[in-house]
Amino acid sequence: MLALCMVATTSVGARNTDQPTSDTADTAPISVMIVGMFHFGNPGRDVANLTVDDVLAPNRQAEIATVATSLERFRPTRVGVEWPAAKATRDYAAYHAGTLPPSRDEVTQLAFRVAKARGIAQVDGLDVAVGLPFGPAMAYAKDHGQTALIDQITKFGNAAVAAQAHALATRGIAAVLRLLNDPVNGNGHHLYRELLKAGDGDTQPGVDVFVAWQRRNALTCAKLLQTARPGDRMMVFYGAGHLPLLRQCVAETPGYVLVDTMAYLPPR
Repeated sequence: MLALCMVATTSVGARNTDQPTSDTADTAPISVMIVGMFHFGNPGRDVANLTVDDVLAPNRQAEIATVATSLERFRPTRVGVEWPAAKATRDYAAYHAGTLPPSRDEVTQLAFRVAKARGIAQVDGLDVAVGLPFGPAMAYAKDHGQTALIDQITKFGNAAVAAQAHALATRGIAAVLRLLNDPVNGNGHHLYRELLKAGDGDTQPGVDVFVAWQRRNALTCAKLLQTARPGDRMMVFYGAGHLPLLRQCVAETPGYVLVDTMAYLPPR
């Protein structure tokens, strides 16, 4: 899928056994696990979109509960999501109080479930609105004999969605998450570099897309770094297309430890 995770504090009395208590607390490393997600509720916001059957159905609810229980083994003390901060705070408060209407959104279904089970009082939204100007880049490619570039993007998106659909139909939600979070899979990130070919001279619509994508991920990572505190164990739920850049940001930042998500997803 060409997808083209967020942080919270623990309440008084919540399970918080992972917090350092010594004088070295201010320098304790921050562990971050980023869970690459797909859309549960079919919003149709990506270039290529997986069609997901009703996740409120009993069989899918059982699968989601299994995934959540497996992820809880990370013992997160903070959870963040790909939502604006205000929405994450408002909706999680309602979810925690049992007043949020049923929702098929992956944040509500998985991130909120994990956060509540861990006794986390607030979920932080790290999403930043940055438009990606694909239209001008695609139009330029079409008008300048670069239809092969468009075909490459379309082919990759369709193949990725087909693989996800097969995993969902045959092995369930956990299998799709394993597919998306496997570092071997690039999640289409390389296609942003391919788009750099769409342009010439002072007209560079491909660069505009690339820069906007980099900016969105940099802003997300900035919010993550600005929110985290020494000793935190952060679980970040974000669209799988963001994984390469967010992983790089965490892995290359001093004081942070990137945790392998695959080790905490249910086994095959």
